[in-house]
Amino acid sequence: MTPFAPESARGVSVDHVSLVKAMSEPSFYDHPVDEVQFLQTHISSVFLTGTRVYKLKKPVNFGFLDYSTVELRERNCRAEVELNRRLAPSVYLDALPITVDGDRVAMDGAGEVVDWVVVMRELDGELLGTEVLERGELSKEHMDALVDVLVPFYRSAATGEGVDSYGTVAAVKFNTDENFSQTEASVGKLISRDRFEHIRAWTDAFYDERADLFERRIADGRIRESHGDLHLRNIFFEDPPMIFDCIEFNERLRCGDVAVDIAFLAMDLDFNGRQDLSGHFIDRYVEASGDTGLPDVLDFYKCYRAYVRGKIASFTSTDPALGDTEKRAQRNLARRYFGLAYDYAGGSERPSLVVLYGLMGTGKTSVARYLREKFGWHVLSTDAVRKQISGVGEHTRVYVPYNEGLYSPEMNARTYEEVCERAENLLRGGFPVVVDGAFKRRSEREPVIEAARRTGARLVFLRTTCDADEQRERLEGRQQHDTRSDGRVELMEHQRADFEPANAGAECYFHEIDTSGPKSETQENVEAMLKSAKVL
Repeated sequence: MTPFAPESARGVSVDHVSLVKAMSEPSFYDHPVDEVQFLQTHISSVFLTGTRVYKLKKPVNFGFLDYSTVELRERNCRAEVELNRRLAPSVYLDALPITVDGDRVAMDGAGEVVDWVVVMRELDGELLGTEVLERGELSKEHMDALVDVLVPFYRSAATGEGVDSYGTVAAVKFNTDENFSQTEASVGKLISRDRFEHIRAWTDAFYDERADLFERRIADGRIRESHGDLHLRNIFFEDPPMIFDCIEFNERLRCGDVAVDIAFLAMDLDFNGRQDLSGHFIDRYVEASGDTGLPDVLDFYKCYRAYVRGKIASFTSTDPALGDTEKRAQRNLARRYFGLAYDYAGGSERPSLVVLYGLMGTGKTSVARYLREKFGWHVLSTDAVRKQISGVGEHTRVYVPYNEGLYSPEMNARTYEEVCERAENLLRGGFPVVVDGAFKRRSEREPVIEAARRTGARLVFLRTTCDADEQRERLEGRQQHDTRSDGRVELMEHQRADFEPANAGAECYFHEIDTSGPKSETQENVEAMLKSAKVL
């Protein structure tokens, strides 16, 4: 992102932050506004006023998108209105300047133009595709209505020599190469190196082996000036559906095979667990459009679109305007999208999940540390997560009675839920994960088992054990040297009495290792056990 240098006019600050502040006030608008709702994306600040929506583009430059000057923002605001009127003619009203006259900042007023906004009709939020989906109301009828809008749209969309060039192997490869280069910083953080290289190799092989498909799509007239960003959050299910927020900022990302658009929506439905609607949408579109060649390129473009969404989420996760919670949510979203791209690319490698569980003082943390140091696995500790979500310092000892306070059933549930969510997000990025925690109850283990099933992970529950005297000695030593653990001798028998056996129906995942011997012996036994379980 290219930094934005604040502009000024007649001594009045008109940088993006100050404009956001001004536009967040109801008095800024020339129509009655009771309350302004502020939203933002990685490229825009959006203001909902009850009847109108105002979109202020952020002064950013991502290379493929450049809003860094007032002139560029004006050009893109005007283009956004013109292009989006194709699929949402009643929604896009105007592009207006932000002006400064003396100390007054106004919309379409007198004085110097310092920025531009897109003005839109505010639609019923309950009709937004993502909201309809969340309520469980999204249906085949909705897909049929979309097909009825999209088929004539693509038939009438601009095509010809200038547009066709965006459907060549060279043009499409430019886009995918750009994606890979722009996400190098995410490799090892949001997607594993192995998965990244697999997706890139699979993509390049598709160009080499199926170049004829791209030529055929051009010959069949399937390259059009399309929408470029067709997913549920950009659809209002009015009658007929209003499809908005097309890509105006980059012609090469808007123009291309209509399959790029269609694959995007299908991928979005897949991502949200609605493969049934995804399949119906594709079948209906192919039938209505006569585009029988679309299925041949569908997975390729689904992979491309999932990867783009992962890229955008990775960009958003670094936005300094976001809080830590939202940044973490965006990182998790990126991992999920990258994982889906891997699946479309025929990825078969299953990530590994090892849960080191058992009584306090039996060696779970020592084994976890070994797996991290030798194999580079991500380690999630319930001790650390518990203190993070409660606001207690990681190295602060907490002395409470058994099953109370920080270790109450309610806090245990929150801790294990958070650990499970973090583990699943890492697995979706292709990262092997070790979880270190007691997991004394079957109910605490079940969500982990389900997460492994959802992600296709190879799962092992490895219970660490040792004799009671050794356990007591370790706990006593821990009190002197380990400030992270709250385990104490007086709690061990309580925990032992509460410990439940392996989960019924999942016994195949459960193994046991004795850690009483030397560390080197334990480490060898752990490796042997994990290799036999095929997670190493």
